[in-house]
Amino acid sequence: MASNSNNVYSLGDHDSEMEMDFTHEGEADEDLAMGSSTKDVLFDSVIGHIEDIIMEEPFQIIQTSFLEKYYKEFDDSEENKFCYTDIHKEYISVIESYLEIELKKRMSDFSMVEFTQQLRDRKQELEGEIFEILLTFSDFMAFKEMLLDYKTEKEGNTIDLSGGLTVVPVKDKLNLDDAFCISGKSLKGP
Repeated sequence: MASNSNNVYSLGDHDSEMEMDFTHEGEADEDLAMGSSTKDVLFDSVIGHIEDIIMEEPFQIIQTSFLEKYYKEFDDSEENKFCYTDIHKEYISVIESYLEIELKKRMSDFSMVEFTQQLRDRKQELEGEIFEILLTFSDFMAFKEMLLDYKTEKEGNTIDLSGGLTVVPVKDKLNLDDAFCISGKSLKGP
């Protein structure tokens, strides 16, 4: 096999040479070892950084402070108040600005405009907590749901299922060996 300075390799004898070009052109080159394009790798890198950022204390403080400030404004009704729009715009400004600053510290060439477009393009294939948070920027109903969930938790209106399930051996009740029963009520009381 012969090579030249342009990363073009020839296979076979001189009568039937077949050239293979191993130069990389364009952004969408496939990384065959990983099965991902350059755009996919960059997108995944941004998501990894965002996961780190949202787990850090400064982000948690900013988000919790925002939720604390506005959760009482929201009602669980189909009608949306005019003030909800202003609150959503403020949330986008505060959280998105913080994320953009932090991402630019970690990735000097980061572009929020490009990343936002990639999120829109991939909306149907994304799932998980990180994407739920990112969805609150563009989807008002996701934002409202986040505030209502916080309000429910804050006011103690959540349903606690942890005390309602008891796992006991069935043999205690029915004299069966090695069988278990899951019941919504305690068989021996609280």
